[in-house]
Amino acid sequence: QVQLVESGGGLVQAGGSLRLSCVASGRTSSMYDMGWFRQVPGKEREFVARIRWSGGSTYYADSVKGRFTISRDNAKNTVYLQMNSLEPEDTAVYYCAARTGDYGYDYWGRGTQVTVSS
Repeated sequence: QVQLVESGGGLVQAGGSLRLSCVASGRTSSMYDMGWFRQVPGKEREFVARIRWSGGSTYYADSVKGRFTISRDNAKNTVYLQMNSLEPEDTAVYYCAARTGDYGYDYWGRGTQVTVSS
């Protein structure tokens, strides 16, 4: 089992920045990659970014490419999502997720709210 706890959400004006953190605990040695997703009420959860635990390769949704950066600190079992040039459309609950293989995500955090005002 892997436990995930997100932090760093909040209220920011359009054009501002926030950094989200996700700390993993438990069987972190089994992790294949970690990702960030977001969800707006009434809509499906959407993929934002992911990073391989070994090697650090990254992948982003087109909607955030060039504005968001995902990174990791293996020693701290922590993944970050640096969000710059935030837009009101980025308002959502952001979830951290982890998986143990190249398939669906097994583990999810409880989410952190990000609100971008115009």
